[in-house]
Amino acid sequence: MEGTVIKSTGSWLTVLDSNNDTYNCKLKGKFRIKGIKTTNPVAVGDNVVFDLEKESKTGTIRQIKTRQNYIIRKATKLSKVSHIIAANIDQALIIVTLAHPRTSTGFIDRFLVTTEAYHIPAVIVFNKIDLNDEKIEKFQHELTEIYQSAGYPCLSVSALKGTNLNDFVNALKDKRTLVSGHSGVGKSALINAIQPGLELKTKELSGYHKVGMHTTTFAEMFKLSFGGFIIDTPGIKEFGLIEFDRKEVAERFPEMRKFMHDCKFNNCSHTHEPECAVIKALKMGAISLSRYENYLSILSDDYWEKTENDYRST
Repeated sequence: MEGTVIKSTGSWLTVLDSNNDTYNCKLKGKFRIKGIKTTNPVAVGDNVVFDLEKESKTGTIRQIKTRQNYIIRKATKLSKVSHIIAANIDQALIIVTLAHPRTSTGFIDRFLVTTEAYHIPAVIVFNKIDLNDEKIEKFQHELTEIYQSAGYPCLSVSALKGTNLNDFVNALKDKRTLVSGHSGVGKSALINAIQPGLELKTKELSGYHKVGMHTTTFAEMFKLSFGGFIIDTPGIKEFGLIEFDRKEVAERFPEMRKFMHDCKFNNCSHTHEPECAVIKALKMGAISLSRYENYLSILSDDYWEKTENDYRST
């Protein structure tokens, strides 16, 4: 039998077949995907072949089909090992809040660099706009201009007030979408607002610092009534930019990629070299300063040498 993994809780995997029937499955022996060192050989979104036990809805996965793509982060406790968040994704949505809690542009850009590295189209969704004051509203407008000019669609919604939820639905329709962001940005609330039957758990923000409390503990994929699937993920503090060299980072910024091949030197780092087309574009306003500064942050040694604690799930 064949199906798609829609839930993984460690030793057990839930597989959905073409008839919308689900089966609890285990892995057969040890699986090793060539070239990928991960804590989890099978991820949500993987297409698998499994054998069903007689007169039971329990199965054994014996084959993982070739992945179209996948997206990863550093494993929770093992700094040198990665964890596959999801596989075979049509697009990734990052949910951003600018009031409570505040999402940094550094986190946004690391997420976008990761999706670029794995060739996954990305969309930015600004949630909780009902909390925006005039200053935050202006800031959101500035960010929207920056990211849309770089080629990333931006949505502005409120799960609480129901504002612009049709735009959110249209972005998800008939696609397999990974939804991510810090804990507390309202991922589960947004999903519940457009698909109430799921009743995903949500919690209030905790403490004075308005940090989101942990609600999702593992990735899970849900079928949407209007077409498509949505993959809800644990709130992630930091994405690990792994499996590619820092020399490739500039390629993962579309607005920099547009100019970098006009640099005088083929190995230009776009930080100090003479006749650098990227720096020239920056001075002309074709590349935003915040994006460029985040590029420099990603290049810095301390970023690439983060400890495992910097990559833990919230």
